[in-house]
Amino acid sequence: MDETLTGFEAAADRLATAAPGTAQAAVAELITLAVADAELRQSVTETICRWLRGEAGSSGVAVQQRRAVLGSLTDRLRAREAPWQGVSVDLSGATLVDADFTGCRLGGAVFADTRFHGTTVFDGVTFDGEVMFQRAVFYDDASFTEVRFEGDAEFGRARFRGRADFTGAAFGGMAWFGRGTDTWWEDDEAWETVEEIDPAPWDELNEDDPHWPIAVLIEDYQDWEEGGDGARFAGDASFAGVRFDGPAWFYNARFAAAATFAGARFAGRVHLDQPSVDLSDAHWAGGTDDGRSEWPLGWTVRSDGAGGVLVPDSSIAPHTRRLADPDPSVRAAALESLDRLGDDRPELRQRVVATLCSFLRIPVPFDLHAQERTAEQTTLLQLRQQAQTLLAQRLRPGPGQWKDMNVWLCGATLVELDFSGCEGGYAEFTGAQFHGTTRFDGSRFDPATFTLDGSSGRATFHGDVLFDSEPPDGAVFHGAVTSRA
Repeated sequence: MDETLTGFEAAADRLATAAPGTAQAAVAELITLAVADAELRQSVTETICRWLRGEAGSSGVAVQQRRAVLGSLTDRLRAREAPWQGVSVDLSGATLVDADFTGCRLGGAVFADTRFHGTTVFDGVTFDGEVMFQRAVFYDDASFTEVRFEGDAEFGRARFRGRADFTGAAFGGMAWFGRGTDTWWEDDEAWETVEEIDPAPWDELNEDDPHWPIAVLIEDYQDWEEGGDGARFAGDASFAGVRFDGPAWFYNARFAAAATFAGARFAGRVHLDQPSVDLSDAHWAGGTDDGRSEWPLGWTVRSDGAGGVLVPDSSIAPHTRRLADPDPSVRAAALESLDRLGDDRPELRQRVVATLCSFLRIPVPFDLHAQERTAEQTTLLQLRQQAQTLLAQRLRPGPGQWKDMNVWLCGATLVELDFSGCEGGYAEFTGAQFHGTTRFDGSRFDPATFTLDGSSGRATFHGDVLFDSEPPDGAVFHGAVTSRA
């Protein structure tokens, strides 16, 4: 038997059976073997990643040891002399603390369902292959500045609780920040292990775990009928100066704070319709081979041939772009202005409704069940109530009704929602959180969806609710449910 292989197997076994606090010695032995033999580098990396994916202790010693083990690996991936370039890592489901991959070059990477605690840094990393961060949770700030994604990058349903900084990054393939993963074909081997996936609990403020599917897509893109939630950004998000060479897919992503795409370059299909997004000096190359691009209401492409620069849409100014203003009085005026815009321009009514829905899908950053609220929190709820009221008024039959509107409120947090007597086309409430008293009596939608499949993607009612008929199957109720024929 090969002596090097025997040494590797022995060191790998010592790491797998290491007593608490002693793993670092086995890792050092494995790395020494891989430095001497390049053919062992991938196997050593997989062995260390397997250990990191194991059950994580919560003691200070356990946390420090995991941090040291990961640091030993990343030191070799970025070493000035003989770095381990092209090595792939699989840290799916791992719990990592203060992960720093700065300057590493990886063949590919899997961080699906990974829990990142502390500051996470991927600055200057090059990923030569596909990268998967779907359903990963970043509990603190995450930095991806100047990262090079040569293949597809999947961030579907990832959660960024701190700041997310992608400034200057380059996406060579698809940039996916939509729901779940991008595509699983019927013969994909991933289906064989789907039951083993253990996503982090959806323990966000004012939100219940909606149990959205891990992945159900059999096509390249999502349609609005599919419902579900995309990536969630609780803090500021920067995609300034980012280059998107492939599709940029932010369908159903939620931005709770500032979101800038200033100076970004888009080459393929784009779905980016959040009203808070800043697209100043961004450029679109006009790539439409795979469908129509969607931009936020208030932005348009000033054509210079195939594409053009994104500029504020002068034809509807000053009706839009003000929903991102820090001054609540400006946002309140913007909501009223949008309402008038839909009245004056019937062809824009559906886009106005979609913008109001996007505004209501912004996460609420404080506990709705707290005994006291600050003046700022009260004002924020008043703004959301204003948007709900405007939407309901335009859906009710009468002289001011906007007929046949589709409503997208999947994942939204709705407080004291009164949709009584409302009518419209498709209405999406998958995973929505209803707080206070909710009314749907007399409403007619075609259809109204509250779940994706049984209890999957369930809506939750945190208070009393009134329906005309039987309540939706799979939804969760924490108050009185009244149904009347």
